[in-house]
Amino acid sequence: MPPRHIELLSPARNADIARAAIDCGADAVYIGADRFGARAAAGNPVDEIAALCDYAHRFDARIYATLNTIIYENELRDAERLATSLWRDGVDALIVQDMAMLRLDLPPIALHASTQCDIRTPEKARFLAQLGFSQLVLPRELTLDEIRAVKEAVPDTALEAFVHGALCVSYSGDCQASYFAGGRSANRGECAQICRLPFTLLDGDDRPVDSIPRHYLSLRDLRRAGSILPMMDAGISSFKIEGRLKDEAYVKNVTAFYRHAVDEAIAAAPDIYRRSSAGQSEIPFTPALEKSFNRGFTSYFLDEARPTTKMASMRTPKSQGEPVGKVVRTRPDGSIDVSLLTRLANGDGLGYFNAAGLFSGFRANRVDGSRIFPASRVTPTPGTVLYRNSDTAFEREVSRPAIRTIWLDMRLRPTSTDGIAIDLTDERGTSVTTIARDIPLSAARTPQADAQRRVLAKLGGTIYRVRDIDNRATSGIFIPASILTALRRDAIALLDRNAKINYRREPRRKEDPQVVWPSGTTLSRHANVANTLAEKVYRDHGVTGKIEPAAETSTIRSEAEPTVMTTRYCLRRELGACLRTPGCASLKGPLKLVADMSGERRLMLRLDFDCAACRMHVVKL
Repeated sequence: MPPRHIELLSPARNADIARAAIDCGADAVYIGADRFGARAAAGNPVDEIAALCDYAHRFDARIYATLNTIIYENELRDAERLATSLWRDGVDALIVQDMAMLRLDLPPIALHASTQCDIRTPEKARFLAQLGFSQLVLPRELTLDEIRAVKEAVPDTALEAFVHGALCVSYSGDCQASYFAGGRSANRGECAQICRLPFTLLDGDDRPVDSIPRHYLSLRDLRRAGSILPMMDAGISSFKIEGRLKDEAYVKNVTAFYRHAVDEAIAAAPDIYRRSSAGQSEIPFTPALEKSFNRGFTSYFLDEARPTTKMASMRTPKSQGEPVGKVVRTRPDGSIDVSLLTRLANGDGLGYFNAAGLFSGFRANRVDGSRIFPASRVTPTPGTVLYRNSDTAFEREVSRPAIRTIWLDMRLRPTSTDGIAIDLTDERGTSVTTIARDIPLSAARTPQADAQRRVLAKLGGTIYRVRDIDNRATSGIFIPASILTALRRDAIALLDRNAKINYRREPRRKEDPQVVWPSGTTLSRHANVANTLAEKVYRDHGVTGKIEPAAETSTIRSEAEPTVMTTRYCLRRELGACLRTPGCASLKGPLKLVADMSGERRLMLRLDFDCAACRMHVVKL
């Protein structure tokens, strides 16, 4: 069996960030077009994506366009035209949620099932694979054993999983809190991030559990850098970094870090796994995940279905950063003496949790040894831990460009007639030969090998780097430098052309007309059916009963108290009040969360606990 190709998949808000991700070692990048992306604020013109595809394909890297919203009836043809344009401009695959994409008149572009498709079970994965999806983006909630079970169900379909970044507390695609609370649909790219709000937790007697509001539904950020090889062994082929709204520094830092982690995992089993793109990246900084935006880290449910480690970032939804020391005293002039764990610099962003438990941030205007002069007046008490969430020196290093190059082997030889030939072979497997004819050749008076190598190795302005030059056959021949230079340039141009011609995109897989929807004959609104073509897909595959429309398209609200989230995260377990664990603290239910929203509106949510399945359902009241 040939080695399985492994992909590091990075996010990009725009084409410039996408190029930076590729330079830092991404095997693929996912990016939004100007419509139908689940991050409405991260859209890009098609012509910019076209130029990006040309750049990525030089390294055998791929570009995936996100058309992963639900699509309204009057938008179907627009989605069809956009998908066709993206195909013509070189996009390798579309990441989609809406089943209508299977019934549009599309070119043979590969389709990936977005995490919004909510692929929780092997049966759902098998259904989507048989519909023709060539890559399935799994929920973040799955354990290694559950991933392994999915892979067994779809052995010939690539599985994609998140390894880093922000976590949605709900199963992706099945979160309707933002829509029911304020009319902004997460499935339309307009998530209002209800989960990041501060809530008051009320017990069964409607008494506050804590003295101040907490961010009870705000999870820490995902970090699975130490689990790459186990995830590969479980069946993951694509390792996805979250962050299409993140800035370039974040994407570069995290991509470079995971490039190294993925390469290490591949090196541990080179007969089983292989990298899926070409090129080596020179990184001008030392990647450090704690230096970029994070709310603290969790591996989530990867290792166990009922983990005892904390998952939530209840005190703040903001980037907390890395601990750098403890406050010794605050001086009358406003400066702060700190017992430091590391050096600070002028301009660093710092923060701490105040006496009320709230996160307070400030900028270090000046740093003199262990003494900090804040840009604004703050008064942290002695013993308070200081965190750095903006490292000026590191950000300066990350701003420098990475360089990605492709190894190239050269062979210089005389032809049977009066001429010189150069053979080029690169790590992508592309080979070309260029010949300069009718050249007067003469024996050299001095050895020419080193001089010829110096001319041939001048590859500045290209993506290539010489690995080996074999010019033994010409070391005794004098060849003017101008002829060698022209020969090298022509050969490189031909290599570029051939590599572009030889690049192949994976075609769309065929749909199996016999496959049957595995979960009954009806669909609820949670299936997010928003148009007649999506309904037709399900009808074609065995759904004969009622299909409720997506909440965003329904004019009838049949549920007085709709379930707006289903989570594997359990607030009772997080608070040490699990109903299944003997000895846990008691917490009388039903539990409610209350938050103040814009204006005078209040949001009230009831938490229902399905302890048999170990799931929490969030109900809007």
